[in-house]
Amino acid sequence: MKIALIGSGKIIMSALDALMHVQGIDVVALCVRASSIEKGESICQQFGINKLYTDYDKLLQDTQIDVVYIGLPNHLHYSYTHKALMADKHVICEKPFTPEWEQLQELVLLSHERGLYLFEAITAIHTPGFNFIKQNISKIGDIKIIQGNYSQYSSRYDDYLLGNVHAAFDPQQAGGALYDINLYNIYVLLALMGVPDESRYICNKGHNGIDTSGILTLHFDKTIAVCTGAKDSGSPGYFIIQGTNGYIRIEGAPSICQSVEANIEGKVTSMSQDASTNHMIFEFAFFRDQIASKEFAICHEHLDLAIAVSKVLNKSRNDVGISFE
Repeated sequence: MKIALIGSGKIIMSALDALMHVQGIDVVALCVRASSIEKGESICQQFGINKLYTDYDKLLQDTQIDVVYIGLPNHLHYSYTHKALMADKHVICEKPFTPEWEQLQELVLLSHERGLYLFEAITAIHTPGFNFIKQNISKIGDIKIIQGNYSQYSSRYDDYLLGNVHAAFDPQQAGGALYDINLYNIYVLLALMGVPDESRYICNKGHNGIDTSGILTLHFDKTIAVCTGAKDSGSPGYFIIQGTNGYIRIEGAPSICQSVEANIEGKVTSMSQDASTNHMIFEFAFFRDQIASKEFAICHEHLDLAIAVSKVLNKSRNDVGISFE
């Protein structure tokens, strides 16, 4: 699998670090803005990348490239993914896929029509910790309550308060706590529980109308769930699933599932991964294996989940009147 990475931010650096540890994936190209050419040259030298592009259209003409990984700001995901699919490239797009779920539906249909793989890069659901949850969730009985909290004081928040608005707090760039951080809670929740019967979002808004923190409540048949995400305050992360026979708890950020404990009728089992392990390794290994399999069923299941998450995000934003235009 030969992949090109689009962007030069922190997520690209994390992805490149992970890809150094994943066999069967060759990074053959990097694409950056013309204004970031020096940074791009430095990255290529550091990671041994032979091709550097500043023109995305030219990169898409490169027949050596099989897959494009898009690590750009949220508002650019749709247009860059659409172009890549039209150029017959498989796409791995960073979260959130698109600001609007209708845009995602369009991309999914396009990938189906052209016989291409399309994935959203969500770390949590590909980790050993998440697999541990799936193996044990049926053992905790009827699930009654689920609580997820991912709250991390943003390094950009002080600037935001002073009026210097970065992408993470910019409505026109599809920022905000819901789409940036609470999304991880929602993804884990829907991956385990399916589509909710109803949901409602409330939030704290900043000076430009973006949600700096918020709480989403959801109902699934006999289960109530609460997802909390904050960029204006911090606390230890967790995700707890409470059943009639016990509970399962993620300790720490739900995006990583680094440490997971299951208490089933008083018997406790747990698993954890090395904190130094780049958690993106697991998702890239999954993408590699899926593309190599030439089977689309699992890919399509993941796209169905992505659409369900996107619909919840859209409704939540509408609940509080946040516009990305």
